[in-house]
Amino acid sequence: MPPVLILLTLLLPLGVGAEEIIGGHEVKPHSRPYMAFIETPKVDKNITYYCGGFLVQDYFVLTAAHCKTSSLYSSMTKVTLGAHNRLAQEKTQQIIPVEKVIPHPDFNKADLTNDIMLFKLKSKAKRTKAVRPLNLPGTNDQVKPGDVCSVAGWGKTSINANEVSALLREAKLMIQEDQKCKKLFKEDYSKTTQICAGDPKKIQDAYKGDSGGPLVCNNKAYGIVSYGPKRTISSGVFTKVVHFLPWISRNMKLL
Repeated sequence: MPPVLILLTLLLPLGVGAEEIIGGHEVKPHSRPYMAFIETPKVDKNITYYCGGFLVQDYFVLTAAHCKTSSLYSSMTKVTLGAHNRLAQEKTQQIIPVEKVIPHPDFNKADLTNDIMLFKLKSKAKRTKAVRPLNLPGTNDQVKPGDVCSVAGWGKTSINANEVSALLREAKLMIQEDQKCKKLFKEDYSKTTQICAGDPKKIQDAYKGDSGGPLVCNNKAYGIVSYGPKRTISSGVFTKVVHFLPWISRNMKLL
């Protein structure tokens, strides 16, 4: 565990605080057709761990590497696509088992560097109005301080919340100066591989349960929810997708 709590604490068990985005609002149903809900059951303890993620190709979901469980349980991971109310049996939902878990080889649990992971699905996602991949940025694309982006998920509504909400929610976040996160997180923050986003004037953020979800700017996934400060709402850290495009592309082609 790094000196800060993981924004969406690593694999929060369902029923023990499975909540949603802090602040923000419920999204229009199926208006974020790329969103994925990731579940990994741990049968010996009768709990289920979960994270967020997003579809990037018909067979691939991108998420955070800290969402990986032990190999013993990773084989039971499944992904739900096309969900709005994740507890309802919506006709739009596609529930697909994971065939292969591909965390970045240089992921560091101590400081959460290289916090990125691919899931290869066992079967092809069927594209519908409720299920579609999210575009990745180009190699020369970038965001700048002041740009407004969004983050969505089924995570906590407040730091101390205990109630479960099934509905997908979204918050607007502003890209912050790298120096702000560098000051907040010291040596744990790298402007080369991470993005700093938040809004000091508003209580809006991703939190427990949202790990692995996308930071969406101009309809492209520029970041992946990684971590934030301990028990406060402030600027959070997102894995910078642009930096990892070669790794993403190479692994999707190999499998």
